[in-house]
Amino acid sequence: MPVGRSTNMQISDTEVKKILQHTSLVREIEGVGQERRRAEDAELVTRVVEDVKAMSDREDRVADLKARIEAGNYNPTGAEIADAMIRRSIADKVQ
Repeated sequence: MPVGRSTNMQISDTEVKKILQHTSLVREIEGVGQERRRAEDAELVTRVVEDVKAMSDREDRVADLKARIEAGNYNPTGAEIADAMIRRSIADKVQ
């Protein structure tokens, strides 16, 4: 095609319909994938909730931490505190 020349490109109604059908099909396929992911996420959340409920309170760990706090020997890092806050937030949302 020579430089500087323009062409009139026309798209027929049939071609437009094909494109729209293809677009609809793609959206439908994407929707199926999203539904599958939601189902997988729901299964994962259910398993996590069951696992958390099955966990013991670890009374020995609680007693150890309580003793360390009372003795002034418990000094968690900022990262440890942030991690605990995030875990607690997730656990609260799961319940």
